[in-house]
Amino acid sequence: MNVIMLAPGYPGEMPYFCRGLSLHGAKVYGVSDVPEKDLPALTREHLSGYLRVPNFTDEDAVVQQVVAGVGRHTIDRVVCMWEPGVVLAAKLREALGIPGMGVEQANTFRNKDLMKQVVTRAGIRTARHAAATSIASVKAAAEEIGFPVIVKPISGAGSMDTIRAGSMAELDAALARVTSYDEVNVEEFIEGDEYTYDTICIDGRIVYENVCYYRPNPLAARSTEWISPQTIALRDLTTPIVRQGVALGHEVLKAMDFKTGFTHMEWFYTPKGEAIFGEIAARPPGAHTVDLMNFVGDVDLFTGYAEADLKGTFSVSTERKYNVANIFKRAQGQGRIRRIEGLQRLLERYGEHIVHMDLLPIGAERRNWILTLVSDGYVVVRHPDQQACFDIADAIGTDLQLYAG
Repeated sequence: MNVIMLAPGYPGEMPYFCRGLSLHGAKVYGVSDVPEKDLPALTREHLSGYLRVPNFTDEDAVVQQVVAGVGRHTIDRVVCMWEPGVVLAAKLREALGIPGMGVEQANTFRNKDLMKQVVTRAGIRTARHAAATSIASVKAAAEEIGFPVIVKPISGAGSMDTIRAGSMAELDAALARVTSYDEVNVEEFIEGDEYTYDTICIDGRIVYENVCYYRPNPLAARSTEWISPQTIALRDLTTPIVRQGVALGHEVLKAMDFKTGFTHMEWFYTPKGEAIFGEIAARPPGAHTVDLMNFVGDVDLFTGYAEADLKGTFSVSTERKYNVANIFKRAQGQGRIRRIEGLQRLLERYGEHIVHMDLLPIGAERRNWILTLVSDGYVVVRHPDQQACFDIADAIGTDLQLYAG
């Protein structure tokens, strides 16, 4: 089977998806905008061919270049696990006449306003919302919806570039700082805890599902530098709160008519006991969340996804053994990492529960914490008991400190 994979080297999880496709018998042909020599070694090892394009922003030009490169060869799949390339992948499928998600459906997964229209028509509770393309229309939508509101890029991912405004004055101040996008979605602000619902599907049938809990909510985590954000993959999907989110996810997937591949949905649970849809993407979760899902059951969902997409089967175990938390760390100060404190004590106390660690080394330049959730590194812990997992994660959040200067 011949597979075109867009962006096979970025983000960091993509080489593992590339490997998974290759291990399940696919000849993987990568398309990206970097020199082949700059791709990760794991990606290069599992590619059967590579086409470099000038950039991904001119999608029509990319389609023309790829179609010309394919020539008379047969392509069986076009896959893209990276949010900005979802519509481009759909355009390539239509141009090459191969099965999979088309452009119209891909746009409903990328455009938050279209997405919420589809979900709302299905009778699913979602935040009140409106698309806006000017300052005046943003203000008008906010007045109609009622404060507080959230304003986010209409085709964004996660909480990047998202602002919250509790009044018109706060909205004016926030909009004065926005220069990075032309169209936004103005939404009702939902008060509550935020979760994910992640799946692998085969022809509309859910074969794997996962729920993560964000501590704290992403908007708060993106707003306060000293916070060590946590993403926690929950072991038990049968608790009353989680069951509501899973049921909501089933309804959303049906409304969106999703067929085969990975999905990543975010939803809220309010103090009133209501599960409310946030958004959904036709791709896996980012920020190493697939790694968390693997640690939950000691499995490999990179190859599990590939089996589902290529063969229509799923042989990976769905047993959930652990709660797994990813704790993202942000250094104090600016410049280069000068010292790391508390690590040895934490390893002595919790070593058996710490399954992975990737912190910036001494001397490395700090990352921009606003632009990347991974920030200056992360630690992954797991435990069968949920509260014990929370406690260990909190200890790493408070007792592990990186200092820059």
